[in-house]
Amino acid sequence: MLKINTNFQKLPGSYLFSAIAKKIENYKNANPDKDIIRLGIGDVTRPLTKSVIDALHTSVDEMAHEETFRGYAPDLGYSFLREAIAKNDFEKRGCDISADEIFVSDGAKCDSGNIQELFSLDNTVGVCDPVYPVYVDSNVMAGRAGDYIADLSKFSNITYMLCSAENNFAPKLPYIMPDIIYLCFPNNPTGATMKKSELQKWVDAANASKSVIIYDAAYEAYIREDDVPHSIYECSGAKTCAIELRSFSKTAGFTGLRLGYAVVPKDLIMDGCSLHDMWARRHGTKYNGAPYIVQRAGEAVYSAQGQEEVKGLVNYYMQNCDTILNGLKDTNLKLFGGINAPYIWLKTPDNMTGWDFFDFLLEKANVVGTPGEGFGPGGNGYFRLTAFGKHENTVEAVKRIRNVL
Repeated sequence: MLKINTNFQKLPGSYLFSAIAKKIENYKNANPDKDIIRLGIGDVTRPLTKSVIDALHTSVDEMAHEETFRGYAPDLGYSFLREAIAKNDFEKRGCDISADEIFVSDGAKCDSGNIQELFSLDNTVGVCDPVYPVYVDSNVMAGRAGDYIADLSKFSNITYMLCSAENNFAPKLPYIMPDIIYLCFPNNPTGATMKKSELQKWVDAANASKSVIIYDAAYEAYIREDDVPHSIYECSGAKTCAIELRSFSKTAGFTGLRLGYAVVPKDLIMDGCSLHDMWARRHGTKYNGAPYIVQRAGEAVYSAQGQEEVKGLVNYYMQNCDTILNGLKDTNLKLFGGINAPYIWLKTPDNMTGWDFFDFLLEKANVVGTPGEGFGPGGNGYFRLTAFGKHENTVEAVKRIRNVL
């Protein structure tokens, strides 16, 4: 008789943003006349830029002619995109990353969930707390997380590295280093950052303990301060302990196109095996490559025009951050983030839980955010607002929130 993967049964409830969508749907069905402003899920609202659209049109036209038609993409990505990534995202920042260490995918979320397949189920896992849910859930599904402890909202085999206001939402080095360490900076959900000197300590500790850092740099384009690293490979020794994940979604608005990449250096050898070669094998077996037209669109992002357009997109969303921070700074909300990341993390008022505050804002202000508890036990009593909305909606949302506090 067939048996299922019982690890899925250990997951508490539905995926965070699915649960939020259901709550919104129920509220709208009961209140069809209400105009709801969504500052919850981190989905972009600005249209694709001209250079990207032009590249899409050109490549679509190529697909209509026999001499320029393209079928399956190369497993690891077209060389034109990988070379553009290596030059612009790494070489220009002094990072020694070559094109053949870059694996093009359809987004950082998939890579975040899939990368754990390289590692034994016996490995220990460490995550920031609060944390992007995919890091935890994918390890639960694989059978690495242990049992769910409902009273603590934790899994027994995962080390939750607390990120609080007291440590500026950046974790302290644990006494015993986990085998697999997930770091996301600029951070989702808190908007916090880690300075290069602090990140270097993690790299040194990982090398000393033979641990691997999975470094999610999906929001690096939003960094506005000089002493914040854009890549973990700006740190000495990172190529022997770190895998970096990147996304075009929040940088160039590709949430509807889907494009990202992972960097797995050739120097990254664990347990006598090359993680680069293992990821290449996995990629070739389970993935047929991002579409040609989307990779051409990604290449256009690195053109001179494309880079200016990305700056425009980032500035638009960071203006929303400034609107939220300035508009709510004199309320009873304590605000964090929003300086180097498109998220504002706030302490809920009157000892509300994040879910209580979610219901309060939805019903009283018709504004949607994300409860902190959805990001782990460290998110209890916190709430996330995203800057990815339309500017006029962000202004209105701030006005509504102020009116109900």
